[in-house]
Amino acid sequence: MGEQAATQAPTKFPPEVLEQYAGLGIDLPSLFSAGTLGTRMGIQVTEASAERVVGTMPVEGNTQPYGLLHGGASAVLAETLGSVGAMMHAGPHKIAVGVDLNATHHRGIRTGTVTGVATPVHRGRSTATYEIVITDEQERRICSARLTCVLRPSAPSGNQTT
Repeated sequence: MGEQAATQAPTKFPPEVLEQYAGLGIDLPSLFSAGTLGTRMGIQVTEASAERVVGTMPVEGNTQPYGLLHGGASAVLAETLGSVGAMMHAGPHKIAVGVDLNATHHRGIRTGTVTGVATPVHRGRSTATYEIVITDEQERRICSARLTCVLRPSAPSGNQTT
């Protein structure tokens, strides 16, 4: 899966997001990426805005002992996409911290790639909730998830709190 990360297509950001982060010295693709775990799982965030986040994940390498896509892998994809949406909504001076994730698994899948699409249910000043729909290559729903994040002020460097 390391090769996938090396050939990953760049994430598409809307112009207003690029403008909002311009001059802050922030690496947007890294900030709004799948992170270390997501990279290990082959997750690629392909589109990112507060209104819609899209990402893909291969089934291969993310299965449980029976050969089906692991429910935890679907949860990682869902939390990744919902968190990116919440961070996009929060802006450059806040961070999003997931506090509630639920997922309903509708069907099993053994091969191919799944696609997740996160859309906002609620975007407030202190919380953001996203619905994430994960589908297979035939656009059949594999999983429905909902993620709520708390939006906190980002701490100055070196002063991170838990």
